[in-house]
Amino acid sequence: MAFCPKCGSSVGEGAGFCPSCGSTLGSSAGSSVPTGAPSAVPPPPIVAASGQMDENLAGLLCYVFGWVTGIIFYLIDKRPFVRFHAAQSVVVFGGIAILYVVLGMFVGASLFAGGLAGAGSFSLGFLLYPILGLVAFVLWILLMVKAYQGQKFRIPIAADVAEKIFGVS
Repeated sequence: MAFCPKCGSSVGEGAGFCPSCGSTLGSSAGSSVPTGAPSAVPPPPIVAASGQMDENLAGLLCYVFGWVTGIIFYLIDKRPFVRFHAAQSVVVFGGIAILYVVLGMFVGASLFAGGLAGAGSFSLGFLLYPILGLVAFVLWILLMVKAYQGQKFRIPIAADVAEKIFGVS
């Protein structure tokens, strides 16, 4: 029985390639004389991994699903740059979510009330929904781009609130 000189696996007589590693076998593989013990295979190189993603990528991911990813990254990542963007994401997109709920209650109450001021508040509420959505979308894109560029872009009021609530700077 013959052995592969590269990985040490047993190969059939007359085989041109090793079935385990695929290396080309010389004329020694075709002989019926065993070539001896398998040769030592050097271990793969050890690559030191840091275990963490880049700060700019983590900062971008803080904004991907709004306040939800902000909370997740605030809890799992302790680097100041990432915590700042996570806290700002929670404040900005949490505030926008609260505005959507309040605006929805306002529109719902105006539809329910009907009569006196129903028509004016009904149209005002439906005008504010797309404006709020557009502002949220623009902020979402802007904050993700700025975080990926490595900048601590501060939304004026939201960044101050995030610093007070979460204690980040």
